[in-house]
Amino acid sequence: MTGYAEHHDELRAVARDLLGAADPTSGPDWALLAESGWFGLEVPEAQGGAGATFAEVAVVLEELGRAATASAYLGSVVLGVGALTLLQPTAPRDELLATVAAGDARVAVGLSSDGETDAPLSFRLSDVGRVAGSAPFVVDACQADRLLLPALDAAERVHLAVVDADAPGLTVTPNPVLDATRRLGTVTCDDVEAIDVLAFAEDGHSAVRRLRERAAVAVALDSLGLSAAMLAATVTYASDRRQFGRAIGSFQAVKHACADLAVEAAIARELVGAAVAQVAAGERGDGGVAAAMAASYATEAGVRAAGTALQLHGGIGYTWESGIHRYLKRAALNRSLFGSPAGHRRVLAARHAAASDDAR
Repeated sequence: MTGYAEHHDELRAVARDLLGAADPTSGPDWALLAESGWFGLEVPEAQGGAGATFAEVAVVLEELGRAATASAYLGSVVLGVGALTLLQPTAPRDELLATVAAGDARVAVGLSSDGETDAPLSFRLSDVGRVAGSAPFVVDACQADRLLLPALDAAERVHLAVVDADAPGLTVTPNPVLDATRRLGTVTCDDVEAIDVLAFAEDGHSAVRRLRERAAVAVALDSLGLSAAMLAATVTYASDRRQFGRAIGSFQAVKHACADLAVEAAIARELVGAAVAQVAAGERGDGGVAAAMAASYATEAGVRAAGTALQLHGGIGYTWESGIHRYLKRAALNRSLFGSPAGHRRVLAARHAAASDDAR
């Protein structure tokens, strides 16, 4: 990642300007994001992408969190492209990758975002390519043109079934959540015919675990970005707001609170950076430890950052116009997406116990 710091800085500056000009509740124009090349960052050049890595996607994800803006980027790009790149190369897969990279279609992966890393799959695949099952809280399912459904066949092998959003027997029901910038939905298949049934390049169960870990790291990046935004906004306000003839930032209690936020943000950045590097390298040798550490710490830090910002802004922080409520709601939802902090810590405890047993 360090070798591309200059490119990352340029991408970060462009993303910050583009997202800063967008309406946070509706998000930036999808076609504009497609023209920016964000959808094809990890897509091979042969399919119209940039041939980059998750490290570049991470820059965009952090800026999305910093702006707390609505977007289908998590569902369509982070999970959608991530799932497609884990498949065996075939003509249908390559065609779909090219379509997503160009922004001509949005996809969503049928994984419930309220499950843990090893949560069971929700869909079953028949011998004739028909899908049945239901998954709640699927990220960006309501906006997708096609659904990518990890499904078990009769032999308990995992395949990726591609289903049209308007296919007979498929229903997508919106799931209202606290955060107005996220779109989640329950995907229900009642004997739905798949357009294609694609095979993973590795064991399907391992591929799905990698997808969930990838999503957890993406959410951690979002929380990292919103933590940075809340710290910057609070420091600026504390420097400008005066009370008793002096800036409130000069009071010891306010200084300590801002210092605590800065320390937590720095720790979160190190943990998230390590997890991003592992995803970018296509590694999973630690059993998901890096992803669990990043998600468990960064998502909780995001909630604390937004809560502290709300308090230190005083009365104005509780008003609708301040916008802090958007960050607090987004941070609270992030804390429950693709594994709770407690769930991630259980993963860490299990890995530690297993390592201790192996060392004996």
